[in-house]
Amino acid sequence: MNFTATIHVRPKDEVRDPQGEAVAGALRSLGLDIADVRTGKEIVVRFSAVDRASAAREAERMGDQLLANPVIEDFSVELG
Repeated sequence: MNFTATIHVRPKDEVRDPQGEAVAGALRSLGLDIADVRTGKEIVVRFSAVDRASAAREAERMGDQLLANPVIEDFSVELG
């Protein structure tokens, strides 16, 4: 079966996000009342797996072992 996993990677809350700070500053310069901005990345992977449960495990493994740095990043997975 074919699946699409969307892995969202973002800095942990306690980790400084310089890119988010820069975006927040730019939005404020446009006159917007911005409280906070956190940036991240979205990785979309198309792959095959035996079933949905296997695909979910594989997508979690992708995030855990390669796509996110567990020291400074959190990730979440959407499986389609």
